[in-house]
Amino acid sequence: MNDLTPAAALAKAAKAHPGPARVGIGGPVGSGKTRLLEQLIPRFRARGTNLAVITNDLTTKEDADRVRRSGLIEPERVLAVETGACPHTAIREDPTLNIQAAEELSIKYPGLDLILIESGGDNLASTFSFDLVDYWIFVIDVAGGDDIPRKRGLGVLTCDLLVINKVDLAPHVNVDLPRMIREAHEVRAGRPVLETNCAKGDGVDQIVERIASDVLFDR
Repeated sequence: MNDLTPAAALAKAAKAHPGPARVGIGGPVGSGKTRLLEQLIPRFRARGTNLAVITNDLTTKEDADRVRRSGLIEPERVLAVETGACPHTAIREDPTLNIQAAEELSIKYPGLDLILIESGGDNLASTFSFDLVDYWIFVIDVAGGDDIPRKRGLGVLTCDLLVINKVDLAPHVNVDLPRMIREAHEVRAGRPVLETNCAKGDGVDQIVERIASDVLFDR
């Protein structure tokens, strides 16, 4: 017989649950961060991951509204942060707004496994604070030029996972894709690099597998 009150049972469950992992998704404007997010959500839900989302924009809630309208996740599980300044400020120098949003979601959904935090579009030096996230992905795309990896931006060098997106466009924008991939591996000194076409979902399963093994530990 269970003699716990509902409040005590909830407290016990919350204590037993390790709390949600937080995974950041950063990268330049237009690299495909939101499209990656839209590809990740149904895949994590299909594997039974209890999920929520935070998006960042300068002065709008456009990305959050897009995800809410997508039908991929309950709208109330998506929170928007309006940074009002350079996007990296809210994920690195002072991530308070994002931390508060993550805590709000954790309280509202005690069994959360994962919170995906999408940064606003920024430059190659953008990074996430580990006060905010446990793991972070940096998304670049071939349309931005095949010289991005060898420019050695902090985002490219220090992220946990580098994603080269829009690989299908390489022949149309005169990009040497094999060279771009090779140089990405070289500058990252063995840290993981994956290639995707997020418009169609190609390569996204590998990202899910990487997060599941490195962050969720297949919880």
